[in-house]
Amino acid sequence: MSRFKYVACALVLIGFAALAKPIGNYPSIHLSELPDSLRSVWKELKPEMNEMSHCAAAFDSHSDGEKMAFRCSIHIKMSAEGERRAMRYCEEKRAEKGIKMPCKLVEE
Repeated sequence: MSRFKYVACALVLIGFAALAKPIGNYPSIHLSELPDSLRSVWKELKPEMNEMSHCAAAFDSHSDGEKMAFRCSIHIKMSAEGERRAMRYCEEKRAEKGIKMPCKLVEE
């Protein structure tokens, strides 16, 4: 009977894992494609970032700062959570500023 409980728990955990959102499902943009001002912000924040940190950006203009959104999740322990938070923060700022371009994760 005890083994049955362990097998049942394992199956439940596998079921939850299968329903979880896959990692890396977000659109991305390369750092070189960002406007200069957003690239400068990235360079300032980079020393604080670790391998779990992520940033997201959206912009409708390469020169108008009011048409740019850039948000990061820096002090985070899980990469997938860093992605989700960066995208959520970016989407909030994008909606606030009325930016049409969707947010994308920044890649080096």
